[in-house]
Amino acid sequence: MCEENQTQVTEIHLLGFRGLYKYKILLFIVFLLTYTLIMGGNLVIILLVSTTDHLKTPMYFFLKHLSTADVLLTTSIVPVMLHIILFEGGTLPLWFCIMQLYCFIGIFGFVQCYIIAVMSFDRYLAICHPLRYSSLMGPDLCLQLVIGSWSSVTVITSSELFVAIQFNFCGLNYVDHFFCDFGPTMELATSDISSLLLQDFVNSILMMLFPFTLIIVTYFCIFFTILRMSSTNIYMAPSDESSSEINKYQSLLYIVVTPLVNPIIYSLRNHEIKRALMKIQMFRVF
Repeated sequence: MCEENQTQVTEIHLLGFRGLYKYKILLFIVFLLTYTLIMGGNLVIILLVSTTDHLKTPMYFFLKHLSTADVLLTTSIVPVMLHIILFEGGTLPLWFCIMQLYCFIGIFGFVQCYIIAVMSFDRYLAICHPLRYSSLMGPDLCLQLVIGSWSSVTVITSSELFVAIQFNFCGLNYVDHFFCDFGPTMELATSDISSLLLQDFVNSILMMLFPFTLIIVTYFCIFFTILRMSSTNIYMAPSDESSSEINKYQSLLYIVVTPLVNPIIYSLRNHEIKRALMKIQMFRVF
């Protein structure tokens, strides 16, 4: 409970980019266009993979789910950020703020790591065990890997969310950020959050350790397999205030830039994706 001279926080006021509001129209236009490109690029991939027969392979199935995670991650942050830029700040209900925090960091963020790890495992089977690839990476296993990625991250994140909503938030309700990031938001809690910090640290290590270990191991195996190949045709995928500002721009890089370049890196420059786009264009012409 809050003390007598403190009020219960029910809303969080986000300050956003305080030093850049004189450029707010330019910022709004830039981020709106970027958000449109992110949504367009990723939705094109989702649509093409879902409707084109020759793209119904494990690799593109996983790419579709990576694009889905990109869309959800960006949508959980950018619309609110655009409102904050335009109105020089914004207020969110506390419950929405906590949900935004865990959807961004927990579910959509870590799901990307797991899907990329699954994609690396898929490439390992395709390159290191090409003759058995079709039988090993069947539709059932693909579906199980994707469901396992989403469900495991959701369950672990929900356990933290359940703990977080029990805390008391009293007194000040200002967060110097453009969304409800973990550190700035939890600083407002008047309860002892040491147990949550420990749980978050352990969960983060566990959720990051498995995908990164799998990625490293599989790509080492791929690398050594490629070295043994005789073929020359090889494909390879490629102060408190200042601290607060750095944190904002780091978050911005992850929220906006990564989902924007993922479709370009993984799919839109791919020959099969281009062929599917050309088929759609030809169908419209005739």
